[in-house]
Amino acid sequence: MLRAVDGMEPDVADSAYVDEAAVVIGDVVVEDEASVWPNTTLRGDHGQIVVGERANVQDNAVLHEDAVLGPDVTVGHSAIVHACTVERGALVGMNAVVLDDAHIGEGAVVAAGSVVTDGTEVPPETMVVGAPAEVKAELDGSMSEATAEHYADLARTYEATGERLDER
Repeated sequence: MLRAVDGMEPDVADSAYVDEAAVVIGDVVVEDEASVWPNTTLRGDHGQIVVGERANVQDNAVLHEDAVLGPDVTVGHSAIVHACTVERGALVGMNAVVLDDAHIGEGAVVAAGSVVTDGTEVPPETMVVGAPAEVKAELDGSMSEATAEHYADLARTYEATGERLDER
């Protein structure tokens, strides 16, 4: 569902996929080949949300208030991303939380269930774990491009073959 609020409307690229069970409200930009999956909420009522090219925001995730995802970012199931920046190719794991003014570096991984507290700088190509999240490993590259391509392909499949069975 796409909704305007206070005169602000979502801007969704033609090649992006927003599942009809997602809620996208207000000042939200969804760029080319990005995907927003079922039961996700993107609420751009107190600052713009940007979902970069080929980024994917998976089921039940919540983004709010000045959240910026770079290209090829993955936000896992039920994660919360609030008023922060996640750079190209980074991954925010399932049930992870990234809070205000945090900065997740390019190719970094926030492990499932971790909490990145306000103002934390996660270095590029590192893995952070825990609550509060701490660097536990350096990474020698990411799978972000493969993940981004997988979700772009999956979105095209849903767009082409998804059928509402309750409307038959």
